[in-house]
Amino acid sequence: MRVEDFDMFSTLLKQRSGLVLTRDKAYLLESRLMPVARKWNMKGLEELATTVRTRKDEALLRDITEAMTTNESSFFRDQKPFDQFRQLVLPKLMEARAAKRSLRIWSAACSSGQEAYSLSMILNDEAAKLAGWRIEIVGTDISAEMVERAKSGIYTQFEVQRGLPITMLVKHFKQNGDKWQISQQLRQMVSFREWNLLGDLSALGQFDIVFCRNVLIYFDQPTKAKVLESISRQMPQDGVLYLGGAETVLGITDKFKPVDGQRGLYSMGGFSAAGAKVA
Repeated sequence: MRVEDFDMFSTLLKQRSGLVLTRDKAYLLESRLMPVARKWNMKGLEELATTVRTRKDEALLRDITEAMTTNESSFFRDQKPFDQFRQLVLPKLMEARAAKRSLRIWSAACSSGQEAYSLSMILNDEAAKLAGWRIEIVGTDISAEMVERAKSGIYTQFEVQRGLPITMLVKHFKQNGDKWQISQQLRQMVSFREWNLLGDLSALGQFDIVFCRNVLIYFDQPTKAKVLESISRQMPQDGVLYLGGAETVLGITDKFKPVDGQRGLYSMGGFSAAGAKVA
């Protein structure tokens, strides 16, 4: 790939998705964009680059962006965050929200929906405690294709074997050929929308709990700061933010602080884990 073409594509991707690509990732760019070139009946990446420069076709730019964004996810990924959610975050916020009996949860960069549906399974298990509560789970992703997949709730055998306990599979999924579909009851608990984390988040409303895991690792420092600042505006003081194991707010923003003793959990200062133990 020509250096000027790589630079053009990498600039485009950073502007549209926040993704930062260094030149040692040229192989990744080539492998993922060649199918886009073929889809658009182009001979190769040089023709694709020329077309992008001369014709601002939004559908083409969307295909390029979606091809490059990572869509890695699994049910109950890393497990610990979900134990924290069940044993610490949910009980604490239910106590704090006892008067209004309402909770909103956001799964940002939700990919094909496994994280959001994992949360819905936990909430389903706690249904007796949550009787009379209004619980809303919102999943968003930059990829229209992933959002449609998430809405369908259909997964392969390989996908349901990754992190999903067999008891959950039997309880919440129905087999259809070689695929599995999550129950309509759980699909109705989650709404999925196409959304760019770099855009205006205000229309999404306020959230008590935000999962934004394994996303910031793809951004540079200024973009991380911008995204965290935007998220902070959509949360109350005692709201809880989840980041991935390799991510942190330290040295990036002062909007969030680590929750004492709880790896991966952050708050703007109003949430305390005092006295809590997570198995």
